[in-house]
Amino acid sequence: MAAPTSIREGSLEAPTRHPLGWERPEFWDKAALLQEMERIFDICHGCRRCVNLCNAFPTLFDLVDESETMEVDGVAKEDYWKVVEHCYLCDLCYMTKCPYVPPHEWNVDFPHLMLRAKAVRFKEAGARARDRLLTSTDTVGRLAGIPIVNQVVNAANRNPTLRGVLEKLLGVHHEAVVPEYHSATLRKRLADHHARLAPEPTEDTTGKVALYATCYGNYNAPQLGEDLVAVFEHNGIPVTLVEKERCCGMPKLEIGDLEAVRAAKEANIPVLARMIDAGYDIVAPVPSCVLMYKQELPLMFPEDPEVQKVKSRIFDPFEYLWLRHKAGKLRTDFKNPLGKVSYHAACHMRVQNVGLKTKDLLSLVPDTEIQVIERCSGHDGTYGVRVETIGAAQKIRRPVLRQVERMAPDHVGSDCPIAASWIASGVGKTGEHPLTLLRRAYGI
Repeated sequence: MAAPTSIREGSLEAPTRHPLGWERPEFWDKAALLQEMERIFDICHGCRRCVNLCNAFPTLFDLVDESETMEVDGVAKEDYWKVVEHCYLCDLCYMTKCPYVPPHEWNVDFPHLMLRAKAVRFKEAGARARDRLLTSTDTVGRLAGIPIVNQVVNAANRNPTLRGVLEKLLGVHHEAVVPEYHSATLRKRLADHHARLAPEPTEDTTGKVALYATCYGNYNAPQLGEDLVAVFEHNGIPVTLVEKERCCGMPKLEIGDLEAVRAAKEANIPVLARMIDAGYDIVAPVPSCVLMYKQELPLMFPEDPEVQKVKSRIFDPFEYLWLRHKAGKLRTDFKNPLGKVSYHAACHMRVQNVGLKTKDLLSLVPDTEIQVIERCSGHDGTYGVRVETIGAAQKIRRPVLRQVERMAPDHVGSDCPIAASWIASGVGKTGEHPLTLLRRAYGI
């Protein structure tokens, strides 16, 4: 198959995303999947502009270059799964690099092709026990958050000998950055919190927020939710917790377990939709979770009106605060400068297409210099902890670390708390969420 070499007129139109179509029988046809993989791999081979995004593309191009034909038709079909293994669905190739995405006639959606491949593989063979465990964030969080148990888990995660045992038993690399677990979860900390402010709606916001804590925000970083509440209520925005929640489903999506995603959707969407009907906007502090409701679930369930309702009313915290600023509702009575901040724009934040609102808002703080890093950190939840992929994750992280080291910042942060810790650990610092920095700037 000869590689395509031309771009049709009109290819610079805004990208559009087709529904995933995972409930159609042809989605699960493995022979059809492999044929589509060959078609899209051939287009990627003829282009190669995504080579520096992640390890999926170098893996593909090495397979092609080392084949007898030096074309995609020389690559064994069983080797296609090596490419799939290195895609962690960041969506950056689709959103920032590829000129052939829909509405281009070649209809290239590399992330959704990889998701389809992961789903077919999961249906055929399941997933490793380790991957099932690591992606069961609710279960792990509940167990590791039990008082005393959480102390044992956290101590074990800091012990080199026990980390070596964990590596041998589960395949979690002994150098991987793993989060702490808290028995005083965010939901426990905010159990008695009641919004006492009167909402002030604007054209784009209702002025009152329901906080979707997320698994990470609840079990691993409860302080993050407290920072959000402090910042929002300082700005006159009443905050209440979503009545109940489960994991958004993103970890299960990344291993192709689409039925588990459906189960999470059926647990969460009715609750979130009721909050919206009661006049609340939904805010979540982790970009991957916001993206799940803004993009992935709507593309999996395009005809579900409740899913579409949540899509229209869920916000990243800084997206929401910037809308308030545009309406003249944001306080700028900052008391503390932040100095130099290396701010990593997380992949799942960038692909939401809301712009660099975190950078824009932090730039309002006097005597603050923001360095924006728009490169993937390489972590992606489990990719940066697994024995077989941590080396690639570290390689992807290196250009980010170089940018941080050149700035010598006072703070290293990212909208993604996992990425913040991963990056900061590489330069001997502590990662901070921009909400934490904003609260510090307000002095509250």
